[in-house]
Amino acid sequence: MPLWQYYVVENNKFMRKINLKNVIWKEGKYYVAQCLNVEVSSFGKTKKEALASLDEALELYFEDIKVPKVTKIENPELVKMSICHA
Repeated sequence: MPLWQYYVVENNKFMRKINLKNVIWKEGKYYVAQCLNVEVSSFGKTKKEALASLDEALELYFEDIKVPKVTKIENPELVKMSICHA
């Protein structure tokens, strides 16, 4: 699936549809939703609320940027890692 798709809406105005990949996890009593393509995240008491908040945050993010830098994410994979620190 391509990252950008163009489609026509009212009054012959072209809009971009951007395909984004997001992750969600529980952190304490809240769910955190983060977009992997851009540095935007949000949270909520439920997964649905967290994703709705992320959707709103992404709309605001893209509203202010004429040419957004969006990283294409192909096949994200969760990988465990252990580190030592002082």
